[in-house]
Amino acid sequence: MICKHAARKRVHFVAASFIAVAAFALPGQASAQAADNYPSKPIRLIIPYPPGGATDVIGRIVGQRLSEAIGGQVVIENRGGAGGNIGAAEVARAQPDGYTLLMGALTSHSVMATLEKDSIAYDLRKDLVPAGVVGFVPLVAVVNPKLPIKSLAELVTYAKANPGKLNFASSGAGAPQRMAMELFKQIAGVNIVHVAYRGSGPAMTDLVGGQVETMTETVPAAISFIKSGQLRPLAVLTPQRISMLPDIPTAEEQGFSGFNVSSLFGVMAPAGTPAPIVAKINKALTTALAKDDAKAQMLQQGVYADPLDVDASKARLNAEIEQWAKVIREGGITAK
Repeated sequence: MICKHAARKRVHFVAASFIAVAAFALPGQASAQAADNYPSKPIRLIIPYPPGGATDVIGRIVGQRLSEAIGGQVVIENRGGAGGNIGAAEVARAQPDGYTLLMGALTSHSVMATLEKDSIAYDLRKDLVPAGVVGFVPLVAVVNPKLPIKSLAELVTYAKANPGKLNFASSGAGAPQRMAMELFKQIAGVNIVHVAYRGSGPAMTDLVGGQVETMTETVPAAISFIKSGQLRPLAVLTPQRISMLPDIPTAEEQGFSGFNVSSLFGVMAPAGTPAPIVAKINKALTTALAKDDAKAQMLQQGVYADPLDVDASKARLNAEIEQWAKVIREGGITAK
């Protein structure tokens, strides 16, 4: 016979077990319920640059498409400054409930995360999580047409014959345009001197004018100069040729394996945002941006819509960080 004291202990143990199981189950249930009701209020989409720039224009398209697909209002808020770090830090500190998101140039953030990691107020990998890569802006290597250079191989030959005399422009120390050329220098083993400008406009002006000799630039910024003959394209830096410049070969085609760089764009959420909510945002983005009219609208801004799921977005962001950390480390590159 079981004594009353033992029976009471057994009842208490069973009750405690149920409570423990419930305690572990409730967070998942709460997350799923929160996702079912999401969004129940406006979503803030922080664009970490001033109005009118490329990220702002792209972000407004993404915000509109996300709003339509997810069935809730998306409010655009510009938080410019510090190369995008002010807006990114605000999102990193936000409540992780899916109602504050970042629309960012992920390549630039990846560069800054490794180039200036001691001076930015957030950790890209620990404080933010990708809700989805949405697309990319391709880069193209160009030269002033006065140079006797028509391919990447000829650029290498010229640079080696004139060590330290060839200059390349960029739109800023941590810009993808600068880092793409730094990667090329390491792959090709050449010395081309960096000249930083405050934006693509002044850099392109001096490149066309012959004050600098070469540059890697986004296709939207360079295409009018290419078509007018003011700049000569050497290669697009995407894995495959692109519709905007179909006759220009890739770097890969010219024998430069690994020289594939695009300016990547995506939506980020604060770390700790429930996975079902992140998944719901991702599904809305991928569904909306897979539509032909959305692709056409993005391409008008020079962006190739290429939405990725959550896991693929995380893998792509990690690959970006690792690539630029390696380039920065091996090149001894600083934020100047």
